[in-house]
Amino acid sequence: MKLSDLRPAPGSHKSEKRVGRGHGSGRGKTSGRGTKGQKARTGGHVHRAFNGGQTRLSKRLPFVRGLGNSNTAFRDEYALLNLVDLDKFEAGAQVLPADLVAQGLMTSAQGKGLIKILGMGEIDRPLTVHAHKFSASARAKIESAGGSVEIIATKVYEKTKRRKEEGQVKTVEQRQGPDARD
Repeated sequence: MKLSDLRPAPGSHKSEKRVGRGHGSGRGKTSGRGTKGQKARTGGHVHRAFNGGQTRLSKRLPFVRGLGNSNTAFRDEYALLNLVDLDKFEAGAQVLPADLVAQGLMTSAQGKGLIKILGMGEIDRPLTVHAHKFSASARAKIESAGGSVEIIATKVYEKTKRRKEEGQVKTVEQRQGPDARD
């Protein structure tokens, strides 16, 4: 193999568009840009937020901090389940998220997420219920029926933002270091 034998991979190199080579080429004179105007100029393009001269949307919206930046990406969404739904389980059963999915009480995607048990309805048999959260009334009703609640631990991340310790104020010497001189 020689350097003269090297070729780009087939289809990776597209031949360039030759403009301004006469009207027979189909791209002569104005080179396919039409005549005059901003889009005919070199480097001329219309900003994507341009609204035809009308006041653009970003200026028409009210100035509210965080508008359009909802916290849905950071919100914890819980699949809600009432005590009434737990009637499908036998006395003394372990109620796990996988069992709730198997009984058709929630989708498999919800079973992999966070689950909260609410206290609507009554429960008459002892169950061991595993969930991420329980309302106070649900917990009381489950325990009064002879059952127990098991909270599934969720991973809690430490806050990464640096904060001053409460009551601790740095002195000038601490800020500048021990070898700071007047």
